[in-house]
Amino acid sequence: MFSDNKKPKAMTELGGQPNRIEKNTRIKGDIISEADFRIDGKLDGNVKTSGKVVIGKDGYIHGKVECVNADIEGSFNGELIVSDLLSLKSSAVIEGVVSVSKLAVEPGATFNASCTMGGGKMPAQNKPVNTANGTAKAS
Repeated sequence: MFSDNKKPKAMTELGGQPNRIEKNTRIKGDIISEADFRIDGKLDGNVKTSGKVVIGKDGYIHGKVECVNADIEGSFNGELIVSDLLSLKSSAVIEGVVSVSKLAVEPGATFNASCTMGGGKMPAQNKPVNTANGTAKAS
């Protein structure tokens, strides 16, 4: 695999461009990629990537998305699974079921979704919390 034990980098970190679905483009079907993906058009289908998904202001996805990070300015309807950070800009409209580790929401975003946070991490009652005097368990 990798001899230096580093994680593989997404395409944009290696100097490439993300995969793009441009404005005024409609795609029906599933997408699987190891690189980042930007959607400014319309996608009716599923996206699975080990990178980042960006839905531009005019972008729309109806389906299931599985990714590491996501930035959403446009619209999403379906199931959204983000293993790290989901960032919703003020123009975002989200409907459906969402599972995230971390969530950032700008004022003005529409978030009409059932949301589960944690991303497979240990439950809060068992999670160590650093305090000024050492470590304690969260209650």
